[in-house]
Amino acid sequence: MLARCPPAIGVTDQVKPVLLRVLGAAALIVASLALAGSPALAQGVVKAQYGDWQMSCDTPPGASTQQCAIIQNVTAEDQPNVGLSVIVLKTADQKAKLLRVLAPLGVLLPNGLGLNIDGKDMGRVAFVRCLPNGCVAEVAMDDALIKTLSTGKSAIFVVFKTPEEGIGIPVSLKGFGDGFAQLP
Repeated sequence: MLARCPPAIGVTDQVKPVLLRVLGAAALIVASLALAGSPALAQGVVKAQYGDWQMSCDTPPGASTQQCAIIQNVTAEDQPNVGLSVIVLKTADQKAKLLRVLAPLGVLLPNGLGLNIDGKDMGRVAFVRCLPNGCVAEVAMDDALIKTLSTGKSAIFVVFKTPEEGIGIPVSLKGFGDGFAQLP
């Protein structure tokens, strides 16, 4: 269950530097996928396909090992200019499993990001920062959320343009469980 929470969900000061490196790597992965206009460029990053999820790996600056994430890029069915990048990764120290969503600029930040899985409201999570290419919401996933995502069929992430107007963006969960299980 997602709940309104502070940006550093269960993050200690010792883990923050590692998370920041991982966040940067994931942002680079998403940016490289978004900017990769040709299949040749995307093939250097995408390592595997699991249903509707792609596993992408990259070595963050200063790191000695690759960081991998499963990623799905989607748009709202009725508003193709509203898209999300959904990124799931394990931290380099294997102590946290993160669900990170990059939403477009212009979303209403105080309302956060809502999540509904197979018709069940999972709650909302706060946006933690905005980057030049969008705003990031993230949550440390517990085993119950991982199981729900792995066994579910579809998720709807909800962003808000106004306090009353939520935009539901469907995300397929096909392949999520297999892709998550293969994350190094």
